[in-house]
Amino acid sequence: MSAVGAVFSCSCLRAGVWLLKPGMQKMSSIHTAARCAVRDYYEVLVLGGGAGGIAMSARMKRRVGAENVAVVEPSKTHYYQPLWTLVGGGAKQLAASARPTRSVIPSGVEWIKSQVTAFDPDNNYVWLENDIKVSYKYLIIALGISLHYEKIKGLPEGFNHPKIGSNYSAQTVEKTWRALQDFKEGNAIFTFPNTPVKCAGAPQKIMYLADAYLRKTGKRSKANIIFNTSLGVIFGVKKYADALLEIIKDKNIVVNYKRNLIEVRADKQEAVFENLDKPGKTEVYQYEMLHVTPPMGPPAVLINSPVSDAEGWVDVDKETLQHKKYPNIFGIGDCTNLPTSKTAAAVAAQSGVLDKTISLVMKNKLPVKKYDGYTSCPLVTAYNKVILAEFDYNGQPLETFPIDQSKERRTMYHMKADMMPVLYWNALLKGYWGGPAPVRKLMHLSLK
Repeated sequence: MSAVGAVFSCSCLRAGVWLLKPGMQKMSSIHTAARCAVRDYYEVLVLGGGAGGIAMSARMKRRVGAENVAVVEPSKTHYYQPLWTLVGGGAKQLAASARPTRSVIPSGVEWIKSQVTAFDPDNNYVWLENDIKVSYKYLIIALGISLHYEKIKGLPEGFNHPKIGSNYSAQTVEKTWRALQDFKEGNAIFTFPNTPVKCAGAPQKIMYLADAYLRKTGKRSKANIIFNTSLGVIFGVKKYADALLEIIKDKNIVVNYKRNLIEVRADKQEAVFENLDKPGKTEVYQYEMLHVTPPMGPPAVLINSPVSDAEGWVDVDKETLQHKKYPNIFGIGDCTNLPTSKTAAAVAAQSGVLDKTISLVMKNKLPVKKYDGYTSCPLVTAYNKVILAEFDYNGQPLETFPIDQSKERRTMYHMKADMMPVLYWNALLKGYWGGPAPVRKLMHLSLK
């Protein structure tokens, strides 16, 4: 899951509640939301404390000063979610993906531990919980994408049963590993929903790790690995799709296209799928292990919002990330309607472009830096192999290294497992990593 964006489902801390809890006064003095009332105005207000929100707050701190920037984020924990593929496969620990939110918010930037409830872009303010109104000069929306397990009948309560997990939630990712360890004999089913998703490669990455684990433990001959995907292709970029299909063939994995999970009967270990090519027709599968990729969608506050398009995504220019109607509003990451794959790598590339866009808007100049849709998905195909897919808006490969990246490589696995987390915590979140474009240019120029 190269997509780094952080979407949190934790309940929010309401403004002022800390006054009733004596222990809360000990919170870091750096983040003023923990010690005084929220101010009513900020030059730059960032909504969301995931990868995009934190990266942009660090960049905006350097533009206008920390005291003029605030981040609205309810969750106390920030997760590096791309690691969850390896957590679900037993190769990493969940704790390695988590850090306190206060530790990733740039020093001096105000952390407002609340969530946005409404927008009024015509008057340059937002509403937070408890009817708190905050105005801004510039607004950056980085609210991520919402998970909707509840849209599958039988979930999320089905996760209380064994044999089922999901790498998309901190509450369920370790259940994936337990289900894999407990596998005895039967169907191991992996799903892909009929909605936009973050990191579209993740639903099949865990499938390849499951195959590798079952081979290692001598159980593969007793397993029927099935990928039921709502899509009509294995991957959206042909170069990488062709490589994946060869791997799937070699691993003897069954792929069923146009199959969408609609119900889980966890007590019976049954999964019900609709056939999207035959409306009204359903298929019931018995499972020994089930990995669920949930339906996803825009955060509720964006649906029918004046800053969103008809589907509920923040409506931004695909090259500048500036809002199409409100020039002082910008969007980044999974919550936007940018027509590219929703990944962390995309957030990194977008952050560099957006930084340039905002800096010019602040000077009353037109943005010139253009985002080309760059995104990346390190497709984990074994415990020591990765296909590094990189591509642009047009679905054309946009590869960093002067090698054929559709080949499985051990070096790319170590980059995914060991280097990218360091880059995330120490460069992207600090506003210093805007994607690999400079590296790509250097790598390819060296061959000319």
